[in-house]
Parts: sequence; C-alpha cells; structure tokens
Amino acid sequence: MPYLYLAIAIVAEVTATFCLTLSAGFTRLWPSCVTGVGYAVAFYALSQALRVIPTGIAYAIWSGVGTVLIALVCRVVLGQKLDLAAMAGMTLIICGVLVMNLLSSAGQHG
Repeated sequence: MPYLYLAIAIVAEVTATFCLTLSAGFTRLWPSCVTGVGYAVAFYALSQALRVIPTGIAYAIWSGVGTVLIALVCRVVLGQKLDLAAMAGMTLIICGVLVMNLLSSAGQHG
C-alpha cells in the first residue's frame, strides 16, 4: 500500500506541475485549481507513503520519477525538446533510483 500512495503522489505532482504551466502564472482558473488540488493530493499521498518507506528512498523515487515523467509529458503534449544530454540525464536518474532501491540497504528500516 505505501508504494501505491507513492505512485499516487507522483501522478498528482506531475499533473499539478503540468497544469502549473497551463495556468499562465495563476491567471487561468481551471489549470490553477488543478495545480492546487494536485499538490495537496501529492503531499498527502507522500505523507502516507512516508509512514512505511524511508524518507530518502521515497523522496528519491518521487522526485526522480516525477522529473522524468514531467519531461516526457511536456515533450509529448507541448512539444518541448529533449536533446541527447537530457535523455542521458533522465536515464541516469532512473538508474540511480533503481540502484538505491535494489542494491542499497538504505531502504530498510533499522
């Protein structure tokens, strides 16, 4: 269940960040509302995930996966460019998250 909360937090944060772009500096009502609700849901879900998942691990997953997803969403929906360096960086982010989760004992509770 904690990883489900973490997934909800990631999707809510990516949605909120995308709508933040569409809000035009909070001058458009509906994207601004989605931004506010999305961030509230994201932080609530993250707080629930942190009850079980160690903070460093949860935050690494949340920020790393969120960064990659928002870059991909903006590429697909808004046509923002991703050059080779950006794609390599995103690959390294995902690799880092995988190493922390699969090879490190940092994710285990004391």
